Amino acid sequence: MRRRQALQTIGTVGAIAMIGQRQLAVAADASDDATPWIRKTLKIGMIGVKGTLEERFAAAKAAGFHGVEVDVPGIDVDAINKAAKAADIIIDGSVGSQHWSVRHSDPDAAVRAKALEQLKQSIEETAAVGGDSCLVVVGHGKDGTHDEVWKRSSDNLHAAIETAEKYSINLLIENVWNQFLYDHGGDSNQSVQPLADYVDSFKSKRVGLQFDLGNHWKYGDIATWVRELGPRIMKLDIKGFSRAKNQFTKVGEGDVDWPGIEASLRAINFRGWCAAEVGGGGPERLKEIADNMEAALHCNQNKV
Repeated sequence: MRRRQALQTIGTVGAIAMIGQRQLAVAADASDDATPWIRKTLKIGMIGVKGTLEERFAAAKAAGFHGVEVDVPGIDVDAINKAAKAADIIIDGSVGSQHWSVRHSDPDAAVRAKALEQLKQSIEETAAVGGDSCLVVVGHGKDGTHDEVWKRSSDNLHAAIETAEKYSINLLIENVWNQFLYDHGGDSNQSVQPLADYVDSFKSKRVGLQFDLGNHWKYGDIATWVRELGPRIMKLDIKGFSRAKNQFTKVGEGDVDWPGIEASLRAINFRGWCAAEVGGGGPERLKEIADNMEAALHCNQNKV
């Protein structure tokens, strides 16, 4: 969907009312004691089920997921809303599909301008399907010095905050292997403070973290990082990692300290969405992923 079409779609009173009602419903559910303290979602590309969009969403729901994250920009808003309603599943947020190739930190100003345009379109489309967040990879360390990457990427995100405010969408930075805000060649005792400082620099309630619990186990103690990041963490991603083998794994495999992470998440009173980001597949694999998430974090156990 092009930007103009997206604007037309979300410009009607009926669409705005639908978005507001869904967000209020989600907020109410999140504070409900009957709602799991962690609600499971997954990236749409993980659903390896043949069939219609409704059938794919239904397969995710049957496997134990409450939501799906869509790839933006360029979605068919009407088709996603119709399929999500039929499958009784929530589109909780979105992921930028081009943020690695069209980067906010690119040395070329024209590329950065395109990245900003795409982010604004992504915000609009995410709101149109009832989501409340856009996952953002802010850039790559290879694009320049630390200060250059910081300034270019933060300038773009600052420029998107007004749009995020307008549509009530949170811009959630993911900690990824982008050689920025940590030492890629360093040890496993690194501080999370650079990431915290970057988030704090925006001074906006619309900018936070979609903190990946497996991505940086290679570089630091995730349980400690969770406690230090605290309310900056607005959503989670999850995958496994093995320090011993230096490779990503299924959730629950490898040597990630899941009991320590769960204790830290409960200590900071986290309550919200956690998105699987691992190899997907058909119905059996999707159920395995949901079960692995349950075993790792006891998502459905509101009290321990």
